[in-house]
Amino acid sequence: MASGEKFVGKFMHVTDKFQKVFGPADQGDMGSPVVHRHDDYEENSDEQLSHFNQETDSTGHPYAIRKEEPADEV
Repeated sequence: MASGEKFVGKFMHVTDKFQKVFGPADQGDMGSPVVHRHDDYEENSDEQLSHFNQETDSTGHPYAIRKEEPADEV
């Protein structure tokens, strides 16, 4: 038995013991919609990200470019 197989075997044994002690995992109602709450942290993050445009290079890797700020008119 390879060491990777031994690790997986031990891990599965431990999770089986946890299930016997704590019961099966509770996944909730999988058909119900996800409730998305906007908090101050998320609003701040959205505001910071609004200053960037997302681009994709020729190989498909995404990257961000800071948006140009309008020049102050005199």
